[in-house]
Amino acid sequence: MSIGSPRFSRRALLAWTALALSACSSTPPAPAVDEDVKTNLIDINYKAADALLKGVKLDPRLPLLVATFVNLNELSESSALGRLCSEQVGSRIAQLGYPVKELKLRENLFMKQSQGALLLSREVHDISQTQAAQAVIVGTYTSSGKMLYISVKLVIPEGNVVLSAHDYAMPIDANLKGLLR
Repeated sequence: MSIGSPRFSRRALLAWTALALSACSSTPPAPAVDEDVKTNLIDINYKAADALLKGVKLDPRLPLLVATFVNLNELSESSALGRLCSEQVGSRIAQLGYPVKELKLRENLFMKQSQGALLLSREVHDISQTQAAQAVIVGTYTSSGKMLYISVKLVIPEGNVVLSAHDYAMPIDANLKGLLR
């Protein structure tokens, strides 16, 4: 079969068409998780809590509340990651000598078993008054596929005033990817 023959041209055209169509219909692969990256979530969240409280004057006798960190793209949703981050930030604050009220023990708080203690801005004032809390720690997170971004704030319930804020980011490893589901 020669290059100029109609049979060769049809085969070449079919091969080229199949290749072109497969390139058009393929979806990009999901971001690969770098197996060499190991994010120490506890250390990162403890440092975030330290940064949040740095230079802030709080009464060590009055409690703080820590709400479950929520998905920035859907503020009524959280994940295992959001619940774990809020737990770790709350643990660190308690280690630093501040009383932290356990919101999971409150029956009248908006809670979903799979979400945790979600505080909407209109609820912060009411719940903090009921709990006699001087401040509430709230947080959001979002993912770009390769990086996780977290923003945590220390909010004074009276007027929802942000007293302190800290933003941090980390690469998404296999562990974080599992927690985001």
